[in-house]
Amino acid sequence: MFDAAVDAAQPALCVPRHLPTAPQGRLVVIGAGKASASMARAVEDHWIGPLSGLVVTRYGYKVACERIQIVEAAHPVPDMAGELAATQMLQLVQGLTPDDLVLCLISGGGSALLPLPLAGITLADKQALSRDLLKSGASISEMNCVRRHLSAIKGGRLAAACYPARVVTLLISDVPGDRPSDIASGPTVGDESTCDDALAIIRRYGIDLSAHVSEVLTSGRGESIKPTDARLTGIETHMIATAQMALEAAARVAERDGVNAYILGDSIEGEARDVGKVMAAIAIQVARRGQPFKTPCVLLSGGETTVTIRGNGRGGRNVEFLLSLGVALQGESGIHALAGDSDGVDGQEEIAGAFLSPDTLDRAWAKGIRPKDSLDRNDGHGFFQALGDSVVTGPTLTNVNDFRAILIGR
Repeated sequence: MFDAAVDAAQPALCVPRHLPTAPQGRLVVIGAGKASASMARAVEDHWIGPLSGLVVTRYGYKVACERIQIVEAAHPVPDMAGELAATQMLQLVQGLTPDDLVLCLISGGGSALLPLPLAGITLADKQALSRDLLKSGASISEMNCVRRHLSAIKGGRLAAACYPARVVTLLISDVPGDRPSDIASGPTVGDESTCDDALAIIRRYGIDLSAHVSEVLTSGRGESIKPTDARLTGIETHMIATAQMALEAAARVAERDGVNAYILGDSIEGEARDVGKVMAAIAIQVARRGQPFKTPCVLLSGGETTVTIRGNGRGGRNVEFLLSLGVALQGESGIHALAGDSDGVDGQEEIAGAFLSPDTLDRAWAKGIRPKDSLDRNDGHGFFQALGDSVVTGPTLTNVNDFRAILIGR
């Protein structure tokens, strides 16, 4: 099921059917995200005619292209390579005409990969803020609201820079709700949020700002491009792959094997450990009572949970969810689960996620590992890796967020 979910979001499958008609002038391809290089390759493979461009992807996610330059940069904390690529991208779209077409390829991870600070802010400022936001428990929507108001390229600014050229954006969504302004912080779409909204998020999570960042937000100088801006008129935005599409592909796999599949939601948010407890309670009710579903069945869900770091473990929201689920299930027989990030990276580890089985806790205790202690330390990766239950895919070259499956077999 996990493989089917990832395959459903592969750019080679979903990009070609959404390619625009050829322009009278030039085609310039730009983009950012963990899937952007494979999206660029799909464009090259199916576009008849000249093109040029640049996309930036995560280190290790490069795909060979002949006419589109591929740059690798850091994620989730940005680096200088990403800043230089963003600067080059803005230069690339200067001087275009109404006859030209900009095809923008955006996927999850683009916020960190296009870290072009507004004047007065440094890359170090953005790196420090990124680390604080990642540890705070803020949702992806909240983090990207802040990012949009500190960037010279996000929050519609990239589309404005392309004016008067036609802009078509293809999106692979990694955010709950599939809001275009949240995917890579919306470089080519208008943004209705404000600097005041960003400041409210900063205060909510008690994050200390540098004087440079505070000035940009309090002065309003970081205001993003609004949907009514004339430079955004006629921009096309297409959602080509989402978590819902991936979950439906997984459900078809289960049902072919005679297991009823139920999608509980494609945009579940909240603390990973809290979601784990709730899902465990539902799974136990199904296993013991046959409510609200009869067994055998599988409960599928997607979205993006968060982890508020309290311990010194290796983190990972999917493994935190899974460990919390396991602790709450207490070895309930007949229940197995998998949780993983569809891009192959959970947190900052090159590990997609992990498996859970009824004997997981017993095997941990036999090794002297206390599951609850591991959860308290936010050490899901350490826990499952010690048991040999990590799911390691390598770069999947796509990103439609988290995948969770709880198989109830009795």
